[in-house]
Amino acid sequence: MSHIHLLGFPRIGAKRELKFLLEQFWRQDIDEATLLGGARELRQKHWLLQKGAGLDISPVGDSSLYDQVLDAQVLVGAIPRRFGFDAATLSTSQYFQLARGNATQHALEMTKWFDTNYHYLVPEWHADTTFAANPAPLLAHIAEAQALGIQAKPVLIGPLTLLWQGKCKGSTFDRLSLLPALLATYQQLLAALNTAKVDWVQIDEPILALDLPADWLAAFTPTYQALAASPLKLLLATYFGSVAQHAPLLTALPVAGLHLDLVRAPQQLDAFLPAWPQDKILSAGLIDGRNIWRTDLDAALAQAETLHATLGSQLWLAPSCSLLHSPFDLAQEGKLDVDLKSWLAFAVQKVNELKLLKRGLHSGRSSIENELAASNFARQQRQQHPRIHRADVAQRLAALPAGSDQRHSPYPLRAQAQASWLKLPLLPTTTIGSFPQTGDIRAARAAFKRGELDAAGYEQAMKAEIELVIRKQEALDIDVLVHGEAERNDMVEYFGEQLDGFAFTEYGWVQSYGSRCVKPPIIYGDVARPHAMTVAWSVYAQSLTPRPVKGMLTGPVTILQWSFVRNDLPRSQVCRQIALAINDEVLDLENAGIKVIQIDEPAVREGLPLQRADWDTYLAWAGEAFRLSCARVDDSTQIHTHMCYSEFGDILPAIAALDADVITIETSRSDMELLRDFGSFQYPNEIGPGVYDIHSPRIPAEHELEKLLAKALDVIPAQRLWVNPDCGLKTRGWPEAEAALQAMVNVTKRLRSKLATTV
Repeated sequence: MSHIHLLGFPRIGAKRELKFLLEQFWRQDIDEATLLGGARELRQKHWLLQKGAGLDISPVGDSSLYDQVLDAQVLVGAIPRRFGFDAATLSTSQYFQLARGNATQHALEMTKWFDTNYHYLVPEWHADTTFAANPAPLLAHIAEAQALGIQAKPVLIGPLTLLWQGKCKGSTFDRLSLLPALLATYQQLLAALNTAKVDWVQIDEPILALDLPADWLAAFTPTYQALAASPLKLLLATYFGSVAQHAPLLTALPVAGLHLDLVRAPQQLDAFLPAWPQDKILSAGLIDGRNIWRTDLDAALAQAETLHATLGSQLWLAPSCSLLHSPFDLAQEGKLDVDLKSWLAFAVQKVNELKLLKRGLHSGRSSIENELAASNFARQQRQQHPRIHRADVAQRLAALPAGSDQRHSPYPLRAQAQASWLKLPLLPTTTIGSFPQTGDIRAARAAFKRGELDAAGYEQAMKAEIELVIRKQEALDIDVLVHGEAERNDMVEYFGEQLDGFAFTEYGWVQSYGSRCVKPPIIYGDVARPHAMTVAWSVYAQSLTPRPVKGMLTGPVTILQWSFVRNDLPRSQVCRQIALAINDEVLDLENAGIKVIQIDEPAVREGLPLQRADWDTYLAWAGEAFRLSCARVDDSTQIHTHMCYSEFGDILPAIAALDADVITIETSRSDMELLRDFGSFQYPNEIGPGVYDIHSPRIPAEHELEKLLAKALDVIPAQRLWVNPDCGLKTRGWPEAEAALQAMVNVTKRLRSKLATTV
């Protein structure tokens, strides 16, 4: 019999229970015992759900309190030494300080996990980093699962992926020099897991889907030869892309099984099956772990039947990757359109799809005849549904003339036109967009949605918040203001709610990082803008002050990346549709007198394909989409964009080709490391490197900000340098936001004075 299993499961809970536990603990509303007890109840509920659905084996170690990569650092005893903590005795409070910073240390750097919207905490490697196995947390979870009758499969991030995903600190060195010591630690971890009476251990090596250097590829054979000394059966998991180019290497590794992502890369089977070892399990990822569309059960079962004919019981069935990236349970959605709901599957439904595939495989198609019929009906109905395709959207795209994505003039001429009216000081200050989303704001929004507050009352409440934000920025003496986005629930959801072709869930939350959850829109049909979305709010904010107020928009690539996207059109075509809708808004803002407009694109880097052969095509259409979104504006209108928590050094020509007048980026956690790439590249336009980390509650000292800005001035001319936080201030409270911004302005004014005396 073929096994069914998961690589990972959503850990936040059906109603974001983990999020609320974490935030209550951080506010000191609950104690550590309550937090840990609540988290334990949640993961046990998830294991029992999987057991009840018929899973043969369940992942253990995927239910992190904050981040699985941080947990891996604790397991191998390699937390940053600058904190002065011991991984073996790490307290819960210290664990969160690693993730969120403390009074003396900034938090671990955060960046995107491959091409997902999940943020992980980046390991810090030094040439003399030492390791020490710390299996106790994982062993405790295994014992919990086994007490519930769960066949536990511990999940580890592979040693090579852990090394690759970290950053070298201090002197330059080869990260692979740390592998022998790290490998010895993994052997100790496996020895400890062996005492827990588990049969299988899943080891994730997603870096195999990247273009790895030859020495990293060569390291896989000795690494897994060393790990194979354990009596445990190792399941090597790859996902997010094809690993076909490594088929000879992977089939020869001394592991008991290999997982392949057959949703992202179904064609890779051709490289593996002809020489598949008779003694090795193939875990076939047939269910999409990254998107919410219902599986074509007929096609998936046909593929499973073909594989089973060759592999027999050596075939396991699974989702393509961890279900961490999927919402929890579609059954909670009581307000979705009935037709649309029939096209979807969340994590719980994906587990059920696995169960159906197993039954159909072993008991015959007739055993799931009704379910196959329902799947086929939903697929056909979706293809033919009148809400999917719009002739006017297709005609508008087809009619775009050549060069329609280009500004009228090059940046130097635009900069002169903008400077002539903006009249900004040297090192102009601004913020990224959002200000604290207080309890009063959320309460007013919730009351409006429930019908307890009418439209006029809601508008009055939001205008009061906007005026508060404007007045506070004026008092801080910030140069270019924002309206604070009080009326917005989320930077993508807010726009999707006002665009045709989008649908929304009530409980479709996925984890972005820590307690931060997002509820991605569903792009099910052609996208168009039926009416203005932000103009009235921006015009009101500008009416309150003589200082320029930025119009704030989310860019087309980010709306695409942070949504669940239809899979019946190329993503490039969907992105162009969104770009034209955003361009309509940009032109309306400009016509209304808003002459500084920020189009946020934090997701450009995360959308980059994992293999370089595919980069140019993606960057071409992504860049075109951004430029389309701000096309046809006057030279004097200043276009900003914002990017955060990604590595841009390898795509800087494409970033420059966006041709934004001002780009703001996250740089504080990396100590301005990213800015060096912009300096070496000689980025031609204006740039604002973030000078403090808004994802940490700590307030930066002025000397820290001064040090960061001094580094920035070493690589960016003062005439093109802006000063701003890393990201929006939505998640912060007013006292810390004001204190940090005041420090930022104070330091900027001192630097202006120094620069004035040297000119």
